[in-house]
Amino acid sequence: MSNNHFDILIIGAGLSGIGTACHLTKEFPNRSLAILERRERIGGTWDLFRYPGIRSDSDMLSYGYKFRLWNSPKILADGAEIRRYIQNTAAEFGITDKIQYGLKVLRANWSSELRLWQLTALHEPSGTVRTYSCKQLLCCTGYYNQDDGFLPQFPGEESFNGIKIHPQHWPENLDYKGKKVIVIGSGATAATLIPAMANTARHITMLQRSPSYIYALPSNDVLTLALSRIMPSEWALRLARKRNILMYRAIYAVCRRWPKLMRSFLLSHVRKQVGPDVDMRHFTPKYMPWDERLCAVPGGDMFKAIRDGKASVETDQIERFTKKGILLKSGKELEADIIITATGLQLQLLGGMELSVDDVPRAIGERMTYKGVLLEDLPNIAWLFGYTNAAWTLKVSVSAQYLCRLFSYMEKNRLEVVIPHDNGENSTPHSIMHSMKSGYIQRDQQFLPRQGKTYPWQVNMNYGPDKKMLLKDAVEDSRLEFLPARKASTPSSNVTPLAVSRDAKPVIITREAQGE
Repeated sequence: MSNNHFDILIIGAGLSGIGTACHLTKEFPNRSLAILERRERIGGTWDLFRYPGIRSDSDMLSYGYKFRLWNSPKILADGAEIRRYIQNTAAEFGITDKIQYGLKVLRANWSSELRLWQLTALHEPSGTVRTYSCKQLLCCTGYYNQDDGFLPQFPGEESFNGIKIHPQHWPENLDYKGKKVIVIGSGATAATLIPAMANTARHITMLQRSPSYIYALPSNDVLTLALSRIMPSEWALRLARKRNILMYRAIYAVCRRWPKLMRSFLLSHVRKQVGPDVDMRHFTPKYMPWDERLCAVPGGDMFKAIRDGKASVETDQIERFTKKGILLKSGKELEADIIITATGLQLQLLGGMELSVDDVPRAIGERMTYKGVLLEDLPNIAWLFGYTNAAWTLKVSVSAQYLCRLFSYMEKNRLEVVIPHDNGENSTPHSIMHSMKSGYIQRDQQFLPRQGKTYPWQVNMNYGPDKKMLLKDAVEDSRLEFLPARKASTPSSNVTPLAVSRDAKPVIITREAQGE
């Protein structure tokens, strides 16, 4: 038996991968499980991004694990705190020793003869290639390219004499004290960088082509702190988590139902934050709330930096870079020592891994997802993808619990393979994120799974219905094809394959067939 064969392989040791591993390890302690992580540390996103002020854009009680509640009054946490939280969770649940680092998974091929996923991975520190096999493959890789962010080409940028950096590749020990800084962009990264750098830089300017919705929320959860004094802390945290989930779901629903009303509310909120002397065109988006994610700033720190004159906003288009900074279409020139291109992400699924079945490539962008978890027509593979309109981890958590239900059902009924099939032409030309207007999503829609017309192929990004679908609805489904376990096992690619005809027809197991 190969040492690199496992019952379950998880790709990615970030918040999603560690949380999923915790659920599965608790439910199936006797199954072999490993996590393949490209980086040299646990943390995923929260290890990759190291720019000043990096923080969550969801409240931590919703964003953290339900089975290990975030226990801090801070509503939004910085990257280092989140990284420690993930590391400590992995240690507490016995996951740390299951992680193999430095591995970029290049290819995963399903062998129908062996009924195994066979993986090829590059161990980047040594340059060696390693092979793995598993029965169940779970992808927790997020949805953006970790090598490169999105960086448009700007005319004349080679003439700029200062420093130009992308936040995804922040240089260690960058000295910006007393420097003039321009941040190109208007999203969450820019809204984070500006207050974090404003007290040290000489001046910092947010240069945006168009504004985003930005709102202030308290830095600390004062209500939960008060409740913790009159009831057990665990009770107070659980109540606060339920409150936050309901509140953010309600805000999203109201934004979609009454967009003009919520637009007026959000803009009046900003007006109170920035004061009467700031031109509101810098904070008035062209789109409606939640066509793109809203940007939260704890304690209104970005607005305070603007009120104090340490930061400013310019809404214009770039004519070209100059030696001293950036020339705008309006003719105004902004001087800078450092230009930060907070221009967004590049979409990438499965960490860039190629998928195939019996060596025939299968593109994830050509198929739907079953209940937002399994991939259409692909055996024994799950894709854990969180919410874009709420805390990411809420969907990942219920998806992991669904997998526990599915694997338990298969174990009880001696089933080895599960493959979801569409029985009714449910695929649409749209992706599962087509309603989001964010640039990085619109640029690469073709790489995302297709949106389905009806249950269970339709991805609605709605926690309430998803909980019912994944945790309450029956596992057994006519859309799921199950293959019964064979008497002999083939635990690794080193084992001579069984003489199984490729023409053999799969069996759909039902309760009636089992005599239930």
